[in-house]
Amino acid sequence: MRVHVVSDVHGRADALATAGDGADALICLGDLILFVDYDDHAQGIFADLFGEDNAREFIALRTVKRFDEARAMSARLWATLEGDPREHIERNVRAQYASLFAAMPAPAYLTYGNVDIPRLWADYLGPGHRVLDGEVAEIGGLRFGFVGGGLKTPYRTPHEITDEEYATKVEAVGAVDVLCCHIPPALPELLYDVVARRFERGSEATLEAIRRTQPRYALFGHVHNPLHARARVGRTECVNVGHFRGKGVPYVLEW
Repeated sequence: MRVHVVSDVHGRADALATAGDGADALICLGDLILFVDYDDHAQGIFADLFGEDNAREFIALRTVKRFDEARAMSARLWATLEGDPREHIERNVRAQYASLFAAMPAPAYLTYGNVDIPRLWADYLGPGHRVLDGEVAEIGGLRFGFVGGGLKTPYRTPHEITDEEYATKVEAVGAVDVLCCHIPPALPELLYDVVARRFERGSEATLEAIRRTQPRYALFGHVHNPLHARARVGRTECVNVGHFRGKGVPYVLEW
């Protein structure tokens, strides 16, 4: 059995179209949308609406954690557009989802990332696409558990939930062979992004569940340039499957 796993697609519909080649199934751990691109400031919804220079300034403010200034800048820019800002965002998000889900291989098992908008997914899912969040699916005789979304941060991305809500989903999954999440377990070496030079948030609930139930694998993304892409917790191999937008290559799991 061969499964390909991707995370942090962030608009890479071209690579997504071939991500399932040679696999029995694809697993997608979320973050399909590209709102801002920290590597190429001309890409993403923010740049499409307000231009590369504004995107560069906005990213620079967020990078040094001047969040109030970034929000004030964003508010000034949104005020220059006619209509409700949410309508502009949703129109652009929908355009990206249409392209991404059209490219999504099947069968595919998906969960949400922190920059996704779950309420829109149902409009674009195709045959053979199954969304799981706090749920379990059997793939090739193994139990795969899925926990989507991210935890609350100052970045205020669209699909951040409370620690309690997240822990409830982890508990609902229970003991599985492979635990699939968007964010990592809360191990510092897995959370530090060496390019962004910051720690991302990981889940204490996920880490506790790994220690208690010892799945074969815990797979995740979220941290684009991790200090360490792998760590072992007991018998569990914890693996960052990679920044798919940057690499365009899936992680391969075979058994």
